[in-house]
Amino acid sequence: MVKTYQDFIAAGGDKIPFIRDAIMAWRSAETYTTAVIADEYDRQQNRTINQYTKYLYDEIGNKAEDKYSSNNHISSNFFHRLNNQRCSYSLANGISFPTKEGQKTDTIKARLGDKFDNTLYTCGYYALIHGVTFGFWNKDTLHCFPVTEFCPLYDEYTGKLMAGIRFWSLNWGVKPVNAVLYEEDGYTEYRTREGSTDLDLQEYQPKRAYVQKVRRSIADGEEVVGESNYSNLPIVPLYGSKLKQSTLIGMREAIDSYDLIQSGFANDLMDCAEIYWIIDNAMGMDAGDLNKFRDRLKLQHIVNADDGNSKTTPYTQDVPHESRESYLTRTRKQIYDDFGALDVTNVSGGQKTATEIEAAYEPMNEEADAFEFQIIEFVQQILSLMGISSVPIFKRSQIVNQKEQTETVMLASSVLDKETVIKKLPFITVDEIDDILARSDEESATRFDDEQPESGDEQQEA
Repeated sequence: MVKTYQDFIAAGGDKIPFIRDAIMAWRSAETYTTAVIADEYDRQQNRTINQYTKYLYDEIGNKAEDKYSSNNHISSNFFHRLNNQRCSYSLANGISFPTKEGQKTDTIKARLGDKFDNTLYTCGYYALIHGVTFGFWNKDTLHCFPVTEFCPLYDEYTGKLMAGIRFWSLNWGVKPVNAVLYEEDGYTEYRTREGSTDLDLQEYQPKRAYVQKVRRSIADGEEVVGESNYSNLPIVPLYGSKLKQSTLIGMREAIDSYDLIQSGFANDLMDCAEIYWIIDNAMGMDAGDLNKFRDRLKLQHIVNADDGNSKTTPYTQDVPHESRESYLTRTRKQIYDDFGALDVTNVSGGQKTATEIEAAYEPMNEEADAFEFQIIEFVQQILSLMGISSVPIFKRSQIVNQKEQTETVMLASSVLDKETVIKKLPFITVDEIDDILARSDEESATRFDDEQPESGDEQQEA
């Protein structure tokens, strides 16, 4: 049974037995096992098709593995591609924040650091494929803890994340296991004892605060002169949707069906690819003679058959493919439709208008709205740890008719300010806006200085 924060409190002073039990219980939980399977599908190692085995049955029903016919394992890449599309749609261009009047730079984004967008993208992707992931705000850097490395301890009554255990090993059961217990008042580090392959943990670093003030000097080196913690646990859960479940759920069956049909098609093509022969009046041949006859026929493509008394007739076998291709096409469309993804084949072939492109994106926009709602809540909780209140802005990564959209923006430029015009241009990314505005202001200031008359000229005119 998965452990809770109340179980953690009831465990008493020695937390090592609890940490060991909590990690083992979490590794058996449905959320964890689903995440492990989702990682396999994300690496295009679809479990169902990779474990598929063909069997033969005799007259009385005994089963034996078929080791002679083809058994291709062809895994599709739907899971990675569609999740990557949804995440990239909202987060590929990063996020930004509203700037105050007269402010030229995004000060909030600057405080979050250069790597924030990359880590947020990683958190968003894991939240989709695992159902949830956890972001750890460490002073000025965001870290991502996937559910395969983090055991959450929720409050049984409020559902709030009160504590958690991060754990990892280079090779589980062979190499040492590292564990960190995160609480509101600090964190404690643990490691397995030397030579142990089990969760035989011992304290490695005692509890310390999340924020330490360090003084450095040549004589004394580094010295901790102050410690502090955040107002809440600096670990925030990020859910991929309001359902709080992996996108693999409900999608796996369709992917497996597609892979099985695709692999079966390839198997039939390989098994039926050669011409086979029926030999008449060859009852005198034993198994060895038949094998020699076949090998010589395959090698030389001609062979004598029993002085004219035997007759060989070649046959070919056509594999039915139309029904399979129809099924694969229909299943592919269903996967895209159910996921709310964009099938680029719908916007290819000829020049598409902006209206047609927007219509193709509508299902994806609906899913992005729900996903961005989770991102907004996650980012706001991170900002609250820093004492900041704001709402992130997204610039979605879309295929657009840039010429048509640019013309529309420029037609309205006379009634819009310069910053709005730049933000609306389809080929300008969020990260470029501040630099473009700054350079534009510099050019305007330089042009103004150049246009001013020199003092000598003014006196001469006077």
